[in-house]
Amino acid sequence: MLQLYFSPMACSLSSRIALMEAGLEARYHLVHLRTKKVAEDEADFRGVSPKGAVPVLVLENGERLTESAAVLQYIADLKPERGLAPQPGDVDRYRLQEWLSFVGAEIHKAFLFPTFWYQDDASLAKPRGRIAQTLSVPSAHLATREFLVGERFTVADAHLAWALLLLRPAGVDIALWPPLVAYLERMQARPAVRDAIATEMALRKTMAA
Repeated sequence: MLQLYFSPMACSLSSRIALMEAGLEARYHLVHLRTKKVAEDEADFRGVSPKGAVPVLVLENGERLTESAAVLQYIADLKPERGLAPQPGDVDRYRLQEWLSFVGAEIHKAFLFPTFWYQDDASLAKPRGRIAQTLSVPSAHLATREFLVGERFTVADAHLAWALLLLRPAGVDIALWPPLVAYLERMQARPAVRDAIATEMALRKTMAA
């Protein structure tokens, strides 16, 4: 069985969404990112991945994959009939990689990561100054489209939906970009997306109690 190391509402949420959209069973291991401990046994998470970051997907043969872009494409390719990634050789395969890279670099690492980890005005001045321009890119793209790539939900949508969810607690009101608001509503109406979010929000409440 696949295993996913995750932290509630971290970027690993997109991997949970992908697994659920693909109809794949997995064993989930909760990680406390600040202490680098695996919740179930207090093991050092860096023994799972020296990077100390989620997601980590443990494959059936015991090999481990890290980095959301790689994990998401791997999950999609396990169930090609679900259409979660275009097939190799299709130009949309590269569009998928384009959007996974954009979300990971321009929204996650450039804005969300410093916002939740540093939380001081000096460190956040530049990310805050750039986020509006960054969000204008997917907003314009989605003004006339239902999904990021092609005509159906892909793992790129799982990744962007996660990022948009985190923007509000990061202090960004996506109401300034109506196409993104409508897009996120569509994504959250999907049963797998809705259930994945509910599961992780419940876990966050439990951890905070």
